[in-house]
Amino acid sequence: LCRDRALMADCDFLILIDTRPGQPPNAFQTRDPATGRPVIAFTAALVAMVETPDQIAFVMGHEAAHHIAGHLDRQQETAAAGALVAGALAAALGRQDAGSLRAAQNIGATLGARTFSKDFELEADTGGTVIAWLAGFDPLQGVTFFDRMPDPGNQFLGTHPPNAARIGVVRRTVRALESGGRG
Repeated sequence: LCRDRALMADCDFLILIDTRPGQPPNAFQTRDPATGRPVIAFTAALVAMVETPDQIAFVMGHEAAHHIAGHLDRQQETAAAGALVAGALAAALGRQDAGSLRAAQNIGATLGARTFSKDFELEADTGGTVIAWLAGFDPLQGVTFFDRMPDPGNQFLGTHPPNAARIGVVRRTVRALESGGRG
């Protein structure tokens, strides 16, 4: 799926487990800073929470889908745009000192980075559903992982949508796959 949909992307994922003590349950997609190779990382706490192969397959598919969709690059672009706009606005309002400009740029970058984060999560849930499905796993069983995770609700500037929205996306995607679609 990565090679089909992300024509220019490196699809040679490095899978890591972060065994540092005290890390909260988490999984994320990033790139190796030295090589640019895509990395999918799980904390040991997340791995310990997984109850079925379907759950880990869904989470892994979700993180791979972030890479396939280019979410890291898109998030960096919106963060840079937010920093630029906030810095320009601060300067226009008379905040010329470096500390004030830097603070405004940091706020703008945070707002920019979060602009599409909930949409990116739902898009990755769709892609993760397709990936798990094509790999022979049951995404409906996989998404039960959310039953064990705290629901982030629909917080203003939150990074993740409510669990119910995510589960709904998975169900709709599975229905589409069952009717012959590819998500």
